[in-house]
Amino acid sequence: MNIMTGPLHGLTFIELAGIGPGPFCGMMLADMGATVIRIDRPGGNPHSAIGHTVLFRNRQNLAVDLKSPEGIETVLKLCETADGLFEGFRPGVTERLGVGPEQCLARNPKLVYGRMTGWGQTGPLAQAAGHDMNYISLSGALHAMGREGEKPAIPLNLVGDFGGGGMMLAFGMVCAVLEAQRSGKGQVVDSSMVEGSAALMAMFYGLKSQGMFTDNRGTHMLDSGAHFYEVYETADGKYVSIGSIEPQFYAQLCQLAELPPEDFGHQINPPKWPEMKQKLAAIIKQKTRDEWSALMEGTDVCFAPVLSLEEAPSHPHNVARESFVTVNGAAQPAPTPRFSRTAAGKVKPASTAGADSRAVLSQAGFSDSDIDRLIASGAVKQD
Repeated sequence: MNIMTGPLHGLTFIELAGIGPGPFCGMMLADMGATVIRIDRPGGNPHSAIGHTVLFRNRQNLAVDLKSPEGIETVLKLCETADGLFEGFRPGVTERLGVGPEQCLARNPKLVYGRMTGWGQTGPLAQAAGHDMNYISLSGALHAMGREGEKPAIPLNLVGDFGGGGMMLAFGMVCAVLEAQRSGKGQVVDSSMVEGSAALMAMFYGLKSQGMFTDNRGTHMLDSGAHFYEVYETADGKYVSIGSIEPQFYAQLCQLAELPPEDFGHQINPPKWPEMKQKLAAIIKQKTRDEWSALMEGTDVCFAPVLSLEEAPSHPHNVARESFVTVNGAAQPAPTPRFSRTAAGKVKPASTAGADSRAVLSQAGFSDSDIDRLIASGAVKQD
C-alpha cells in the first residue's frame, strides 16, 4: 500500500529498473505521493546495490522476467491502469523487449511514456555509451566549472544524472500527465541529460551573450574568480563559504572580518581579485571554522560553514526544519519541496527485488490463481 499523501497521491507510475537518473526520477515522484511500481529483474540489479538504497525509497517492487512473454504481458497489463511509465535504456531496447511506447500506448492511449538517456533518442550519438561527465561535457557545463589555470572540476554526478536528468524527467512526466488529463492523449517524453544540463546553464549562456561570461573559467564572480564568492580554509583545516555579492553584504563582511579598507575598499575590481583573495585567505585562516561561524552565521554576510555528509544532518538549522530523516539507522535527505496542505508521509525504506510482487499484482486486478501461475512459471518472482 502506498503510504505517501503528497500532491501526486492518486497517480501511478511504472519504473523499469535502472540506475542513476531513472531512480532519482522515481524517488521524486514517489516522495510527492505517487504510487511508483519499480519493475526489477528477478534477483535485482547488482549495480543498483551500490549507493541506490535512498534513491529506491517509497516504491513497491515487482520482479518480472522481461525476457518472458508472460512477463512482458504482465507489464503491459499494468500499463492499462497506470498514468505513466519511464525507462532509462538505450534507444530501441524497450521496443525490442516488447514494452516500447507503441506497445504500451496501444494498451492505454492516455499513458505518458518517459525515456531517460544521456544523448537523447535521436542524433549521431544516440546509441553510444556514456556517463554523466560525458553528457555535461557536450552541453558546455563541465568546461565552465573549475578554477583558473586548472582542468574542469567534476561536480559529482549532480548536473547530468540528477539535475539535468532525473529531475527534468520527473518534471516532464508531471507536465505530460497534466496535459493528458485535459486531452485524453498520452505521449512520449524524451529527456536527454545533454539538454537537461544545458538548461541548467541557461543563465550563463545569457551572460555569455552579453559579454559577461567567458570560456576562461575561474575568473568570474560565481566560479571562484571573486574574493567575495569563495571557499576558504580555516585554522583547523576545515572550510567556510562566503558569498557577499551585494554591496551591503560585502560591507558587513568587511566589518565583521575587520578587513583593512585600503586592501578591500573596492569590491568590483577584477584585476585585483587574485591579490584580494590571497589576503582574505590569510585572514580567514586565523580563526577556526566554529569561530567564524559564531561571528558570521545568521548575518547578512552570506556565510555558511562547509559541512561534510556526516555533519550536515546535525546542523541546528537542518534539525529545526527536519531537513534529514533517519531510515534504518542512516540519515538521508527528507522529501522536498514541502506543501502546506498535501504533505508527504513517512519515508518508506527501499524494497528488495520482488518484495511486493504479489501485492502489486493483486492491486492491479490479477486473480490469485493468475499470480500463482506467474510466480510458478518464473515470469514473476515474489521475494
